Amino acid sequence: MQQLTIVKVGGKIIDDTESLTKFINDFALLEGDKILIHGGGNSATNLAKQLSIRTKIVDGRRITDKEMLKVVTMVYAGLINKNIVAQLQKLQVNAIGLTGADLNLILSEKRPVKEIDYGFVGDVKKVNSQALLMMLEQNYLPVIAPLTHDGNGNLLNTNADTIAAETAKALSVDCNVRLIYCFEKRGVLMNEADENSVIPIINLEMFQEYKNQGIIQSGMIPKLENAFQAIASGVKEVIITRASDINTGKGTFIQ
Repeated sequence: MQQLTIVKVGGKIIDDTESLTKFINDFALLEGDKILIHGGGNSATNLAKQLSIRTKIVDGRRITDKEMLKVVTMVYAGLINKNIVAQLQKLQVNAIGLTGADLNLILSEKRPVKEIDYGFVGDVKKVNSQALLMMLEQNYLPVIAPLTHDGNGNLLNTNADTIAAETAKALSVDCNVRLIYCFEKRGVLMNEADENSVIPIINLEMFQEYKNQGIIQSGMIPKLENAFQAIASGVKEVIITRASDINTGKGTFIQ
């Protein structure tokens, strides 16, 4: 079965030119077929502030009204995605920048309003794994921005961690998938202020306990929820690690 590595990069790595350049160089060195999925929430927040658009985040997820949707589309699909693609091309990696709307890649539905109205936020319904496999067979490297569509002409802001997990799950039918979430921390930390407090292995029971204790909180909660769903759906390996460690095997391994 085909080996495939899916890497999601986010956090402060996206916002720092030097860190992002180093990550892209390290990513290009990963052997075998690979897909890159990126976030960019901090950049979107910064642009929104410049445009006097209020940012609201609940449990690590952004509330996306019509104006914020314009911002995230400009930042994710435009500035960040094309910058990453250009840097990969510089390294002779034939990358192609995509959103979920391209090639009907990721179909979502607008999140229903319950206790919270998230606005134009998508919950993934289907990933076009065959389109991704076709690109990989042609030696194209997909670089996916965190935007999907609803099939009715509407873009939806969609959590990049979720896109990574759903893409990994869809491709696990045809491939042995390794999913790596990377950002500026060394992994999941017992103490956010202590970089050496990495939790080497975490299972679902430990996650619930650490969440109840407040050790795991904010944006790490949806990241881990997606990681556990991926493992349960057949993804072979999920790692949360520092961007500079994607080739070292260090970080937190999900069981």
